[in-house]
Amino acid sequence: MIAHQQGPDSGQAWKTRRRRTGITAFLTGLVVTLAFFAFFPGLPHVIDWGAILVSLAVGGLAQWACRSWITRTAKEKPEHM
Repeated sequence: MIAHQQGPDSGQAWKTRRRRTGITAFLTGLVVTLAFFAFFPGLPHVIDWGAILVSLAVGGLAQWACRSWITRTAKEKPEHM
């Protein structure tokens, strides 16, 4: 007795892919922002608490945007049986 269809777009696989993508987006936003503050010419080349907090905020924003984009495209995609 199978309650739901197993496949690449099953519920658990979709949640896992969404979670991994969110983590990747967060880390990418964090690293890119820290690199900007560390290497951009004209800045004091010092990572202070303000730069760390801004980097965390940008990482969170990137994660939120990526997860919402994935959710929106999954809802728009027609399901085939």
